[in-house]
Amino acid sequence: MQPVVTVGLDGSPESLAAARWAADEAEMRKLPLRLLHAWPLLAPEPARVPAEVDQNYWAKRLVRTVRAELRTRHPGLSVIGSLVADDAQDALLQAASESEMTVLGSRGLESVQSYFLGDVSMPVVARAERPVVLVRAESPEGGPASAIPGRVVVALKLHGPCDDLLDFAFHTAAARGAPLLAVHGRSLPLHARVPWGVDHDIAEEIRRDVQIRLSKALHLWREKYPQVEVADGIGLESPAKAVVQAAEGAALLVVGRREHRHGLAPHLGPVAQAAIHHGHCPVAVVPHG
Repeated sequence: MQPVVTVGLDGSPESLAAARWAADEAEMRKLPLRLLHAWPLLAPEPARVPAEVDQNYWAKRLVRTVRAELRTRHPGLSVIGSLVADDAQDALLQAASESEMTVLGSRGLESVQSYFLGDVSMPVVARAERPVVLVRAESPEGGPASAIPGRVVVALKLHGPCDDLLDFAFHTAAARGAPLLAVHGRSLPLHARVPWGVDHDIAEEIRRDVQIRLSKALHLWREKYPQVEVADGIGLESPAKAVVQAAEGAALLVVGRREHRHGLAPHLGPVAQAAIHHGHCPVAVVPHG
């Protein structure tokens, strides 16, 4: 199957912003864009039926309107409309398994609980087999939040495999012609705390160790993508806080998620949760081993 970028459409401002972001990304990656609208009550497609009795009229209109806008903005982009008579979460998970990436609208709310009130994006992010990007609605000033110029930021844990994460981050930065910032946050141990602040020697020792490990993790990818300007950032604080702060003004934040293991409920780690709920730029969640 030909690689494709899929975006979920439901008519909300968030999904429209996601569609615009996905069109930009598909064009940069030279891939077709699929507009997916899923609803269990979609009727089987009849041969000929007047609009006033067509049960799928509004679904077709949504996809047709967005496709027309995106083709105007991207004349050379292949845009495919897809109506699926299925639960949105199931349809998106199936689409994600077939796509280079899946792009969804994000409510952009601060409260963790708010993401689980009728929102399909979080379950899809937690279960998808391929990268999922969450995009917030357009800013009040106009223009999508994803249009903020800047670098690609990737959050690295430095323990366990991270090849899938780095492959996505470097490939994305190369396609955009953007610089890449690799960020690692590490909380200082208790013995590094002193009454007047932080023990400088201990902090510097930890920083040097992280720097060595970061350089080692990035070495092969710097060689594979010599055109990408790479920098690293080390935050001696909680990983979640370091990543969210580093992503201010970024074009995209890339975080990892452990692949779902049989018998265990899918979940997101604290860094991915913080990135999704508190980051202001689009966030790509990449499953890895």
